[in-house]
Amino acid sequence: MQTQPIQALSPRQVKTDEALRLGVESGWYAIKVSGTFVSGPHDSEGDCRRKIDEIQPPVKKKR
Repeated sequence: MQTQPIQALSPRQVKTDEALRLGVESGWYAIKVSGTFVSGPHDSEGDCRRKIDEIQPPVKKKR
């Protein structure tokens, strides 16, 4: 069984003009490198980053 590599998610703000064009609400979204929206809209960048950490917890370094 092969596992897919985890794509890093990034916060991205979608402002009103772009939101209207895309047919989504304005706000902060967690997105994949490809630009696919994964979660959102969130009220702030901080809220978005917290959701990203829930979806994809930070990798802990081994000692």
